[in-house]
Amino acid sequence: MKHKTENLAIVSNHSFAASKVVNLHHYDISSALQTTLEFAELIDLFSNKILHLIPHTGYSYENIQFKLDIKKGIVTEHSCAYALKVENLSLGSLKLMRQQRFSDAEIRLLETLLCTLIYPLKNASIYQQALTMAYTDSLTQTNNRTAFNASIAREMSLAHRNANHLSVIFLDIDHFKHINDSFGHNCGDMALSSVAHCIIDTVRESDIVFRYGGEEFVILLSNTDLDGAQIMAGRILECIENHTLAYGMNFIKFTASMGVSSLRRNDSIDSFVKRADQAMYHAKQNGRNQIQSELMEHAL
Repeated sequence: MKHKTENLAIVSNHSFAASKVVNLHHYDISSALQTTLEFAELIDLFSNKILHLIPHTGYSYENIQFKLDIKKGIVTEHSCAYALKVENLSLGSLKLMRQQRFSDAEIRLLETLLCTLIYPLKNASIYQQALTMAYTDSLTQTNNRTAFNASIAREMSLAHRNANHLSVIFLDIDHFKHINDSFGHNCGDMALSSVAHCIIDTVRESDIVFRYGGEEFVILLSNTDLDGAQIMAGRILECIENHTLAYGMNFIKFTASMGVSSLRRNDSIDSFVKRADQAMYHAKQNGRNQIQSELMEHAL
């Protein structure tokens, strides 16, 4: 009986201690995590709030759905990692790291405190899914015109602030109306999707692809000067030229015309975009299936 009482006392003491800690800090952590819907900010807030309870020197957070791989601090030998999930919704995985092993008591406390992170992460996931739908072209699965308007302002600001290059490619599918008229709009949709995949498969992960409207696409190339943008445009053009679309009993080849411009010091969004659009127009006028570029003078 004495042995049983001692066991109960240990369990009771641990439960009371854990409950006391959670009662003291749960509200503070939960309140802090309600202030943002950004994944990186959520993980950083959580790490800072629990640091004095569960000391750690670094963390990593990975979310495959949203292509997130966030790391901060020092990578160490010891870590504890959790795959986070609620209601069959995957919320990514979180790992805390430090030089010493995490004790069993710390792990139990961490598992309790992780409950404060679950629903803010769920809210962030729902928010990001809504943004993705709002900014994604449903046919080609590229970014849409709304996303372009937001992205180009941000990318131009970053390029000017960090004195980096930024270039843009405007692309228009040649004779697209003929494809629609000859084979129907379903075939035209397949052509748009095919071109989108050619672009996506060719560009770098850091580049951003948009369906600008109709049969026109735009690619934003960060840290890329005019020469680099021309090289990238050439690779895209080659991919499109080498692609054959099978539609029913028909095998359809198509080409594209492209215009390239690079950011200048005094550019507005309109002037930056207009030069690429005009260059693309010249490519159309000069026979299509080619790349035209702005003049290089005064480029950043």
